[in-house]
Amino acid sequence: MKPGPPREAFEQLRKIFGSASGFEAMVSGNRVTLLHDGEQAFPAMLEAIAKANREILLEMYWFASDQVGRQFADALVAKAEAGAKVRVIYDAVGSIQSDRRMFARLRDAGCEVLEYNPIAPWRARFRIGVVNNRDHRKLLIVDRRVGFTGGVNLGDEWAPEGAGGAGWRDDTVRIEGPAVEQMCDIFDYGWLGIVEPQTVVRPRLQPPVDSGDGQGSRVRVLANHYSRERRAIRQAYLRQIESAQRSVCITNSYFVPDGQIRRVLGRAVNRGAEVRVIVPGKSDVPVVRHAARKLHGRLLEAGIQLYEWQGSILHSKTAVIDGRWCTVGTYNLDARSLRFNLEVVAAVEDGAIAGAMEDRFNEDLEHTRPVSLEEWRRRPLHVRMLDEFFYRFHRLL
Repeated sequence: MKPGPPREAFEQLRKIFGSASGFEAMVSGNRVTLLHDGEQAFPAMLEAIAKANREILLEMYWFASDQVGRQFADALVAKAEAGAKVRVIYDAVGSIQSDRRMFARLRDAGCEVLEYNPIAPWRARFRIGVVNNRDHRKLLIVDRRVGFTGGVNLGDEWAPEGAGGAGWRDDTVRIEGPAVEQMCDIFDYGWLGIVEPQTVVRPRLQPPVDSGDGQGSRVRVLANHYSRERRAIRQAYLRQIESAQRSVCITNSYFVPDGQIRRVLGRAVNRGAEVRVIVPGKSDVPVVRHAARKLHGRLLEAGIQLYEWQGSILHSKTAVIDGRWCTVGTYNLDARSLRFNLEVVAAVEDGAIAGAMEDRFNEDLEHTRPVSLEEWRRRPLHVRMLDEFFYRFHRLL
């Protein structure tokens, strides 16, 4: 599969979706709900699927075939058999351990299912030149009115420990309102990049949902496509950090910031802003943690406060600036999100929502341990060697 829309079809896609700025418009009148961990996200997502009347769009990096994954598969099958249009994109690497019979069952029920960038040479659309490009997005859109995005994948790892899961720490946002149209555009553009555009007609968008008070939250849904807007999410982060006056609160599961990001964080500290970052104490990708730890000294010397999460795996990707702007999504501050992955984030300008997210950040701090510069300098030799070694490959991890 090509990393983006086929070259010969690019102009047609532009005619369908308009200019690149269409994915970046800040729109008002949205109801935004923060959902913490799979314990809150899964019930809300399943409830939305159960209420679907016409269409369900699901784009998922990791669609497991375990208890959680099959619960969602059952819900999608039921809706497809009831006549709703169901489209699913899953990533070949993220879902590599999933039982292909689950996806076959979805297709047999009438769902349209596409595998993103297959890694097996015998699979349709395999291309070795883009095998490192992955679809890291997590999107669920129901009837083009309600949308979800965040770090939560469909797998038992995100289920509560009391329900047999691993209780990974993560965040999702539920959006109801006109910003969902942007989520639809992102999904549709990605779908048309996999299939031939002339075989798919973009569905007509439904009228936006009334936000109740006429204003609601201002939301911008950002994506980084391969053919355009590659740096859209990164630029949004940089602009907001550059404007920070009071506080920058970042939670990031794979925090390997490059020089530019380190510099803007350092400048925020110099302006008097408190910059705090929660990183994993243990990681589901240990080599990335080694590469990230190599940079801890530079960050601490710049006055950036680092805290290691002490609970289960930390998988969240959020940020709050000055208690006024926040983001929830799939984007990590690392080279992979910048260079190789398809990502999506929802940026929200709403003091109440940003304040609630900052409160949750402060609650999470109670389950962390601060990282000191002295402690970092006293790392055992073998740890230093591993950190140094894997950092040399951080652009590929």
